[in-house]
Amino acid sequence: MGKIFIIVGKSATGKDTIYKHLLMQEELNLKTVVMYTTRPIRKGETEGVEYHFVDENRLKELTNQNKVIEHRFYNTVHGIWHYFTVNDGQIDLDRYNYLMIGTLATYEQIRKFFGKDKVKPIYLEAPDDVRLLRSIGREQKQEQPKYAEVCRRYLADEEDFSEENLKANGITKRFQNLKIEECLSKVIQEIKNQL
Repeated sequence: MGKIFIIVGKSATGKDTIYKHLLMQEELNLKTVVMYTTRPIRKGETEGVEYHFVDENRLKELTNQNKVIEHRFYNTVHGIWHYFTVNDGQIDLDRYNYLMIGTLATYEQIRKFFGKDKVKPIYLEAPDDVRLLRSIGREQKQEQPKYAEVCRRYLADEEDFSEENLKANGITKRFQNLKIEECLSKVIQEIKNQL
């Protein structure tokens, strides 16, 4: 029986980096699930790789077809951005194990849909100052940096990833992501232990 590993953590804890490294680990043989979003595509992103970039009309269609597994939205400084996972045939737990990136809400809703025994969290942490500097550095590479959105995400993370919320979701194991190789090694071992 397959499992879904969901990488969660505050903004700029290195979720994308750990995710990409884990997918290169052939012995884990983890499959991907491409989530959907209504936010604009960023420089360096590719449709169907990081996300399926859709509009709100497509979200409504998929919701009306009862295909949305989990859904969350953020009231950003640029309007409301939706992020969601769709039951579109990508997930086959009879045959494969999967790796995803998400929020606590993502983890909670997907775990509710598939069951606690099949959905496992990989919670990444990094000190606040490191995260803020990473976020600013990433935003500087964009054609039109959105620093106000960086600040909004940073502050929202404090509430979203409160100790109460982590406890409520049964997340006790944490992986410090300051040295990528060290963190990656620990995460790989955790996944192997769960399989």
